Amino acid sequence: QVQLVESGGGLVQPGGSLRLSCAASGSIFSINARGWYRQTPGKERELVAIISGDSTTRYADSVKGRFTISRDNTLTTFYLQMNSLKPEDTAVYYCNAVTGRGQWFWGQGTQVTVSS
Repeated sequence: QVQLVESGGGLVQPGGSLRLSCAASGSIFSINARGWYRQTPGKERELVAIISGDSTTRYADSVKGRFTISRDNTLTTFYLQMNSLKPEDTAVYYCNAVTGRGQWFWGQGTQVTVSS
């Protein structure tokens, strides 16, 4: 089992920055990929960014060049640096971990609101 806890959400003005953190505990060495997803009311949860075990990253087209996913060397925490935020980035952001056995785990979600 893997437990995930997000932090770092909040209210920011358009053009501003936020950094989300996701602290992982439990069977962290079983994690094969780490990712960030977001969801707005009435819409499906969508992939924002993912980082694989070999450090390969992938981003949604809507955030390329603005968001950066990273992880620390201890593998216990990973991050989403969000720059040049837009109102359409407003959503609940969830961190995600997928193990080598194909198990998916989610954090509780953190609200990001981009508004003037």
